[in-house]
Amino acid sequence: MSGEQIQTRVWQEIPEPDNPFATQQARCHGYDVYGEMLGNVRWVEMLYLLFRGEAPTADQTLLLETLAVALMNPGPRDPAVHAAMCAGVGGSPAASALMAALAVGAGQYTGAREVRQAVERWLACGTRLEDWRGALASPSSDPQGIWPHCEHAPGFDFHACRACTVTCQALDKLAQCSPGGVLPWLAENRLVLEDWAGGALAMTGVAAAALMDLGFTPEQAEMIHLLLRLPGAAAHALEQREVGYKNFPFFALELLDDPMEQSS
Repeated sequence: MSGEQIQTRVWQEIPEPDNPFATQQARCHGYDVYGEMLGNVRWVEMLYLLFRGEAPTADQTLLLETLAVALMNPGPRDPAVHAAMCAGVGGSPAASALMAALAVGAGQYTGAREVRQAVERWLACGTRLEDWRGALASPSSDPQGIWPHCEHAPGFDFHACRACTVTCQALDKLAQCSPGGVLPWLAENRLVLEDWAGGALAMTGVAAAALMDLGFTPEQAEMIHLLLRLPGAAAHALEQREVGYKNFPFFALELLDDPMEQSS
């Protein structure tokens, strides 16, 4: 077998002279990963390089790292993390817990698909306020018919009347370090957009704005959102495996008209 058989712009491998199946040098978009990058670059810089094909600036690195911390652990209330916890408490393998988190965290409500749709809105509307009035009035739909019709404006929580504190804190911090104009504009116009959307700004909306300022495409934003939220899901799954099902944090329900109390 002769000639280059692997076709990819992302990665180049130069084999060892005595073993064509072992790697002597690996390059990511032209950068020598193990000879030059290893020990000199941060994890988020490698992440940016993989997806964008170019090294990030210092401002872009700071923004992506700040976003990664904000998204790293959505907490046990998040459906994706809760799914991983269920896998963990049931004794499923590690991969099963992560796949559960990915499956549940891929959707149109608090999930990666919502982030993708929100980035698509940013591409269409930019920072033109009047364009957002009409866009927020019509939820997204998938022309391919794979996803059901979205019931709310992507990036906003129609169950909440105001953005929660951590979402506002994340937006403020990200807007301060953003090299782009989307996050600062979102922070300035948040209340108006929430009124038009009929719901509060969600963390998915903040993430979409940050990924837009970083120059990621909607498809890339969807994938990165899935990746960045996995650490918290993994940690909670491992914890739940240790504490067992008797200490699983089920949510308590109080019935206003409990039939058991009525019968007694």
